Amino acid sequence: MFTARAKYALGQVVRHRTHRFRGVVFDVDATFARTEAFWLAIPEDSRPRRDQPFYHLLAENAQGPSLAYVSEQNLVADYSGEPVDHPDIPDLFGPFEDGHYPLCLQMN
Repeated sequence: MFTARAKYALGQVVRHRTHRFRGVVFDVDATFARTEAFWLAIPEDSRPRRDQPFYHLLAENAQGPSLAYVSEQNLVADYSGEPVDHPDIPDLFGPFEDGHYPLCLQMN
């Protein structure tokens, strides 16, 4: 049986290792959980391993807000102390404090 342990937590601010964007973690998949077409759309020379956590991010880059789905190996913690500018953050999280966003969504 395979068990993955997520390195990053909900509400944590992270950044991509090579691409210029930051984001807030709002969900985690234990392993790759998108379609095969999504997988094949990733250039082969930069495809991450499937058997690791993948993070759903409310992201921001120079073009504005977006959603991102990123493997753990391609993320690093963001210690800039700067909030992320994404319009959906208030729907899930409280105000930015101490470098992260507290979860405000009731979970079942």
